[in-house]
Amino acid sequence: MIDIKVPARICFYGDHQDYLGLPVIAGTIDRYIHIKGVPNSSKAYRFKLLDLNQEVSVSLLDDLKQVTSGDYFRSVMAILKEKGFSFAQGYDIEITGNIPLNAGLSSSSALVVAWIRFLLEAEGKDNEISDHQIGRWAYEAEVLFFDQPGGLMDQYTIAQKGLIYIDTRTGESKRLKADLGKLLVAESGVPKKTLEVLKNARVYAQKAVGTVVKVHPAFELEYATLEDYEKYVGLVPGELQGYWYATIHNYHITLEAKKELLKPNPNVPFLGDLMNRHQRILQDEIKNTPLAMAQMMEAAREAGAIGAKTIGSGGGGCMVAIVTDDVEENVKQAFLDKGAKAVYAVKLTHG
Repeated sequence: MIDIKVPARICFYGDHQDYLGLPVIAGTIDRYIHIKGVPNSSKAYRFKLLDLNQEVSVSLLDDLKQVTSGDYFRSVMAILKEKGFSFAQGYDIEITGNIPLNAGLSSSSALVVAWIRFLLEAEGKDNEISDHQIGRWAYEAEVLFFDQPGGLMDQYTIAQKGLIYIDTRTGESKRLKADLGKLLVAESGVPKKTLEVLKNARVYAQKAVGTVVKVHPAFELEYATLEDYEKYVGLVPGELQGYWYATIHNYHITLEAKKELLKPNPNVPFLGDLMNRHQRILQDEIKNTPLAMAQMMEAAREAGAIGAKTIGSGGGGCMVAIVTDDVEENVKQAFLDKGAKAVYAVKLTHG
């Protein structure tokens, strides 16, 4: 039997930055996608999606030329086939998990990484491929294969696990050993609009940066300072200035968080303040936060949460809050009183 368990992820700093080639800080948590399978005598992978009460079958003889959008089983197989893998043994496979779907915790990326790990073990190559390479293949199978607007944060974080600073231009990752304190996840119950939000934010941010580069070709985002916002804002069309602000200021919030998280004893209240600043930019400039979720997070802060923000691209889904033991129950109740569907503690998983 092959038995694979892969965690969910939370982006703590750097949302809407990875598709600009700017860094992110993300971590994996103790919510999982679980895949287990046994060999069968057919020439097919036969999936039972237990949480969805669905069954899917993929023939080993499928030429993988016609893959519908979101069919990650086949896109992964197509990517691995390009790398020289063959698929000779069928399996009966069960998939289950406790990562909420379409809620910002990257259930789809967890599934993609888990499926890659399953196939690697089935091929006897699970000890030959690095976690970093698995992240790259997952990014190719989920984003590039379908020409989707997202970046590589989700796949690289989930494949490598732990709390990680990722240079999204190169994929180079730096492990951060520090803890962020006690974490709560709140499910808003507001459906996400991932691709719509990502596409709009990406296009607008790239246009904003492009207007600056057009006039100043030597300008490079990775070397941008906070002063550059004011220096160049007059070049940016009014409707794009919020995205210009978000690009520069969120980048520096992420750099501040990295600096703090590299300290032996990071200041958690300071990290919570950075999280709140990051959320206000997402909310006011990128406008990715529905009013109901903004009200939930404000209530959580009033109840004592050190920091709170949306998870993922926004437009709905989950939120994360940093809390202390003495206010944990009050913050949970504040979320619920404002309409959250569920609230629970999570822990960072390390390596």
